[in-house]
Amino acid sequence: MLWIIIAAMTVAAVFAVLWPLGHKAVATRGGSDRLVYQDQLREIDRDRAAGLIGEAEAETARIEISRRLLAAADAEAQLSAAPAAAATAGHRRIAAIVAIVLVPAVALGFYLKLGSPDVPGQSAATHLAAAHGGQSIADLISQAEAHLAHDPNDGAGWEVIAPVYLHMGRFDDAVAARRKAIALLGDTPTRESDLGQALVAAAKGVVTGEARQAFQRAVDGDPHDAQARYFLGLADEQDGNTAAAAAKWRALVDEAPPDAPWLKFVRTELARVSGAPPAATGPTAGSSAPAVAAAAAAAANSPTAGSAPPPAAPAVKGPTASDMATAETMTDDQRSAMVRGMVQRLADRLQADGSDVEGWLRLVRAYAVLGDRDKAKAAAADARRALSDHPDEIKRIDDLVKGLGLEG
Repeated sequence: MLWIIIAAMTVAAVFAVLWPLGHKAVATRGGSDRLVYQDQLREIDRDRAAGLIGEAEAETARIEISRRLLAAADAEAQLSAAPAAAATAGHRRIAAIVAIVLVPAVALGFYLKLGSPDVPGQSAATHLAAAHGGQSIADLISQAEAHLAHDPNDGAGWEVIAPVYLHMGRFDDAVAARRKAIALLGDTPTRESDLGQALVAAAKGVVTGEARQAFQRAVDGDPHDAQARYFLGLADEQDGNTAAAAAKWRALVDEAPPDAPWLKFVRTELARVSGAPPAATGPTAGSSAPAVAAAAAAAANSPTAGSAPPPAAPAVKGPTASDMATAETMTDDQRSAMVRGMVQRLADRLQADGSDVEGWLRLVRAYAVLGDRDKAKAAAADARRALSDHPDEIKRIDDLVKGLGLEG
């Protein structure tokens, strides 16, 4: 029975080789698939700009459609590089003879050498899982980069790889990719906002002049772009204009839909720059774990209210809407480990170099947001010892402790 099945498969393979030899080549669809995928990418941008879908969903859809676009572009390139002339009748006959003779012979030879009829087979699902599992992210990035090196004018490809670079920490590459996408695909509010985010990441959290201009262009094109509006407020705060930052964030909160994933984070930022105590010093009945995590991360990484970040310790941007969406998918243990790891790295740095008053202020606030009042008090005490020769800075620590209600 096994040999009958093998013979039938061989006949099918020979027929598959002979069938195209008996027909003339027909015209292919050319670039129609590519045009469809490009239209789909533009549709996603329109839906995102209209607020019909979130940034996380839009980014996922862009990656999937662009992957198909890259495949269609490769297929189109291969078709255009194929010889245009059809094979002659004589060549077809030779190919048919070779197929009839060599295909069964080669298949039989390989099977006798490598085959094992007594070994149970694996399911197709197992093979597919192994194939996908064996391909690392680095391999996928290398393939995308090879494609872009071959076709540097593929704007969709640059738009797909830019957020990957950002999440990998390759910030300069992310900036370059965002700029190429804008140059090739055109200027949109979403692309300008994404460029600004990459520029902020490359500047280690500082909203540079170029980034501010990109965010302003995004808001000019889409007044409802929450990410761009948040960063414009952060730029004001870093310039020392906390009143302007509070005004921008207050307007953002007032206009936000009640289910916006970033709403609680922006409220926490607004309370911080307004000089009011945070909404809670720990998780409350009305606050979700992701929002608390975002607030703690922001407290550990953002500049303190009323001060521009010093050159030696630039501020780090707070979580974006995409980061909040990612936090929603984490378990409580994963989220807690992530945030506490960030806070612990800040604490370790301050133990090694306690001269950074901004760092101490962020550490005390982070512990307060996490509900660790004892650690917040201990951090304040450590800060006073480390800054004993600087009474003005100690006063800032004392003012923060009083504002957070950590006295006594």
